[in-house]
Amino acid sequence: MRILTAGAVVLLLAGGGVLVPMRPALPTAMPSVIQLSWMAGCLEMRTGDRVVEEHRMGVRGASMLGMARTTSSKGLVEYELTLIHEKAGKIIFEARPARQPAAVFIATSVGPDSVVFAAPEHDYPQIVGYRRLGADSVMAWIDGSSGGKPRRIEFPYRRVPCSQPGGVPAPVAPSGSPR
Repeated sequence: MRILTAGAVVLLLAGGGVLVPMRPALPTAMPSVIQLSWMAGCLEMRTGDRVVEEHRMGVRGASMLGMARTTSSKGLVEYELTLIHEKAGKIIFEARPARQPAAVFIATSVGPDSVVFAAPEHDYPQIVGYRRLGADSVMAWIDGSSGGKPRRIEFPYRRVPCSQPGGVPAPVAPSGSPR
C-alpha cells in the first residue's frame, strides 16, 4: 500500500484530475534496542520478606542481557534469565524462567519510556511490559489469560544501586565517569 502525502491529496481533491505525489512517503524507522537503554541497571520490589530483583546490562552488540530473582526468608523462590536483542528488524525478548521452557516475545510497541512485548501463542503470560515512571521507578507487568481467565501481575520497581558479591552495594560512580 502506498501512503499519499497531504500535497497529493489536496491536488486530487482540488480537481486536478491526475494524482502526482508531491514527494515520496518516508519509510518508518525500524525499532532498535538502543531505544530501551533506560531499562539497563538494577531494579527492586519489596513486599514483606519477599524481594524481587531485576538486573540488566546496558546495550552492547544490539543486545541486553538480564537476570531476575525472587527471594524470601526461606531462600531462592524463582529466577529467570533474559535476552533482549534485534532480529529481522524486530526487537525480541527471550525469557528463560527456572524450571520452564524458554518463551520468545516480540515488541509490539516501543516508545521513549515504555515497551510492550507479545507472544499470543504462549500459555501465560502473553504480554510483558515495562514503563519508566521518572528517574527512579519502573512499572513492569505480565498480562494475558491463564486457564481462560484474564490475569495481570504488576511489579512496581524502584531503581537501586547494583550490588557486588556478598550483597554489598556497589559504589555509584559520579555521572559521566566509568565504573
